[in-house]
Amino acid sequence: MAPIRFIWGFILISEKYFNGAILLTLLLVPAWAVANDEPFSITLITRAVVFSLAAVGLNIALGLGGLVSLGHAVFFGIGGYSMGILAFHAQTYSALLEWPFLIEGTKSMPIIWLVAIALCSIAALIIGVLSLRTSGVYFIMITLAFGQMFFFFSISWPAYGGEDGLSIYTRNGFPGLNTLIPLHYYSLCLAILCFALWLNARIKKSPFGLALNAARQSPERVETVGLNGKRLKLTAFVISGTITGLAGALFADLNRFVSPTMFSWQTSGEIMIFLIIGGVGRLFGPVIGALVFVYLEHFLGDLSEYWQIYLGLFLLGIVLFGKGGLIGIICGKEK
Repeated sequence: MAPIRFIWGFILISEKYFNGAILLTLLLVPAWAVANDEPFSITLITRAVVFSLAAVGLNIALGLGGLVSLGHAVFFGIGGYSMGILAFHAQTYSALLEWPFLIEGTKSMPIIWLVAIALCSIAALIIGVLSLRTSGVYFIMITLAFGQMFFFFSISWPAYGGEDGLSIYTRNGFPGLNTLIPLHYYSLCLAILCFALWLNARIKKSPFGLALNAARQSPERVETVGLNGKRLKLTAFVISGTITGLAGALFADLNRFVSPTMFSWQTSGEIMIFLIIGGVGRLFGPVIGALVFVYLEHFLGDLSEYWQIYLGLFLLGIVLFGKGGLIGIICGKEK
């Protein structure tokens, strides 16, 4: 496929080349920041990468499975609090559980990630089983209700900060890396994002992904060929929640702080906004959406405290005139 096409007088860039340019940007920006002694720029793009990972998770549920979830903040928050609680007990040298067996805190990122993945998988399975009994607006409201349940529960959990949140004074460690160095932590987050994007691409082209896409478009036809559409969507929902939960753990480690806002419906809305800006169902849609969002948040935030108004106008323009998000505008319809 040619890198550039002309359709109705408009220049369209091949999506494969555009995705490569985005990936190259993610590699070059930190290099520029190190060369110019701009550690804040690395932190800023790390934030965008973590948000991208959260949106990649939602993209599997929404883009492939057609599941409009307004409760993905549940998994983002569970991942964040998994990190916060384990690190809190590690820094205070207190046991998380003493009976019937001893469970202590830890500062090891791999262990924290495994805990976050396990808890998010269980939560996604339970929420998915209950939510997929319905569809449409009812599915949306049930996922939203679960998010608000976790939000109010975390507010009323004084042992871990309540509505004030929980601060972590140490950076958790990863073997072979100094995670206190912004570039090292960014490299770790970028590697996880690349793996998640690779997994998303493999799922999309696999027999499971094709069946899931068919279940999204015509559930009745999928049932007639002997496939269980609800089971396909439930599997996608669990994978989706797990990836978003891992992003929550990385986000908490980046800020060294967790709070109930990680469970809020606003967080779920922001994750969905990343997809809408970039392009629902497009491989790099979550990435371009998160990059644009973080840039606008930083740039417009310096101009006005009401920067969300301008973001809303931008989002409205994307929805009205840019079907398929920014990638749809730049690359055209998906092949």
